[in-house]
Amino acid sequence: MSERKPPRFVPTLTAVLEEQPGQVPEAAPEAPAADLSHAVALSPQALLDDESFGLEEQLLHRVLQRIDLSLEERLTDAVSAAVQQQLDNMIPKLRVEIEQALRALISEALARELSDNTGSTPAFRP
Repeated sequence: MSERKPPRFVPTLTAVLEEQPGQVPEAAPEAPAADLSHAVALSPQALLDDESFGLEEQLLHRVLQRIDLSLEERLTDAVSAAVQQQLDNMIPKLRVEIEQALRALISEALARELSDNTGSTPAFRP
């Protein structure tokens, strides 16, 4: 699985904050509460970029779904056409092979029938 790179407007960690001397670390609550003391408001451009990124993702997902359906239909058509073309090319060869096999089987069956009944001649009926 390949890693996705975040968009250029996503902030990245550039510094590690150390604990201030004299502060007592608190036990982490089960559901962490938002610490708004260091919160930074996003600029309107960042909000717009974030919204447009979400819209881009939605649009991309919808387009890929449509492509998947169309691609499946087109591949089915292409494979069907290729298989039909191969069958069309095989039919004359198959007919020749089947005819040869039938002729051989009939000849062998007649030869066995004639060898089994060599002493008697069949009655001729018009």
